[in-house]
Amino acid sequence: MKVHEKYMQMAVELAKGGIGFVNPNPLVGAVIVKNGVVIGSGYHRKCGDLHAERNAFADCRESAEGADIYVTLEPCCHHGKTPPCTDAIIENKIRRVFIGSDDPNPLVGGKGAQILREHGIEVYTGVLKTECDKLNEIFFHYITNKTPYVILKYAMTADGKIATFAGHSKWITSENSRHSVQHLRKRTAAIMVGIGTVLADDSMLNCRLEDPGVHSRVICDSRLSISLDSKILCTANEYPTYIATISDDTEKINAIEKKGAKIIQTQSANGRVDLAQLVKILGSYGIDSVLLEGGAELAYSALESNIVNKVMVYIAPKIFGGNAAKTAVGGKGVEFPESAYMLCDPVVTNIGEDILIEYEVKGR
Repeated sequence: MKVHEKYMQMAVELAKGGIGFVNPNPLVGAVIVKNGVVIGSGYHRKCGDLHAERNAFADCRESAEGADIYVTLEPCCHHGKTPPCTDAIIENKIRRVFIGSDDPNPLVGGKGAQILREHGIEVYTGVLKTECDKLNEIFFHYITNKTPYVILKYAMTADGKIATFAGHSKWITSENSRHSVQHLRKRTAAIMVGIGTVLADDSMLNCRLEDPGVHSRVICDSRLSISLDSKILCTANEYPTYIATISDDTEKINAIEKKGAKIIQTQSANGRVDLAQLVKILGSYGIDSVLLEGGAELAYSALESNIVNKVMVYIAPKIFGGNAAKTAVGGKGVEFPESAYMLCDPVVTNIGEDILIEYEVKGR
C-alpha cells in the first residue's frame, strides 16, 4: 500500500469510532504525520464536539509545523457549533493536506481546499476516495436531500421465507448475523417497523451493544393500534419514539403522548401512512438514516414510495418451504417482471454459514 493510502486508511479506521454518536454529522478521522512518524490523531467523537482535525492537533506530541495531515473529509471552512478546521490547519502551519472525500455540503464544497491553497498549503484530494465516500454514504445523502438514508433489512431462508407457515421466525439466522444487525442499528439514527411487528413481538427495538449510541424508534401505525402497555411506549421516555399515523383519535393520541412518544400525522396514502411525507418530516428532525426492519407490508410500501436507498439481506442456509410461509416483501407486488424494483452493486459478505448481500436501489 502506498504511504499516503496507509495513513488515510488509519484515518478511516479512526473515523469509525464515531459510529452511533455523530449523526447527523459525518464520520471523520484525521492523522498528522511528521518526518514519517504519526505525531497525532483524532476523530469526530460526538455531534457538537470538536471535529477530527482539532482533536488530532490536541493529541499532538510535538509541534505540527511542517507536518502532513490526512483527513477523510474535506476540512470545514464555516462556523457551526465549532470553529472552522481550516483555521486550525493554517494556525498549526501544516505543510500538506491529503483529503479523502470532497464535502457535498454547499457551505464547504471545495471552499475548504481552496482556502488552504490560498495560504500556501499543498492540498491533494481523492486519497482512498472510494473507502472515504463509503464511510459517509448516509451523510452525503442526507446533506444533499434533507431526508434520511433508508436501509431495508431482512433475514430469510435460502427459499426466501421470513417465518414458517405457523408464523415462527426465531431464529432464522445465526447469532453472528444477529450481532451484525446490532452494529447496523448503532450505525443508523432510527429503527422503523410497522405496527404488525410491534403487536407480534412487543420488542424494544433498541441496540443491545455495550456502547449503543443514540437512536430513535419509528412505528408506522396508521390506525393507532399500539397498546399503551407495549414495551415501546413504556420506554418512550428512554428512547426518542415516534408514532406515525393517519388517525385523528384525539383520546388515543393524548394517551400516547403522555407516555412520552411523539405523534406524527401524515396524509393518507392508500389508507396508510404516507411514507414519502414521513421521511421528509423525520429529516426535518435531524434524523439522517432509518433502518427499516419489518414487516413485509411496510417493506413493499417503502419500495413503492421510492424511499429505500439500500437493501441488506441476511440469508441462512435453511429451507422452510410452505405456500403459506411469509416472504420478506408483501403487498400487491408488481404485475410484470420489467416492473420490478431493480437493485445493483451487490456486495457479498460471509458471516459464518450465513450470507449478507448488500444492494443499492437503482435510481436512488
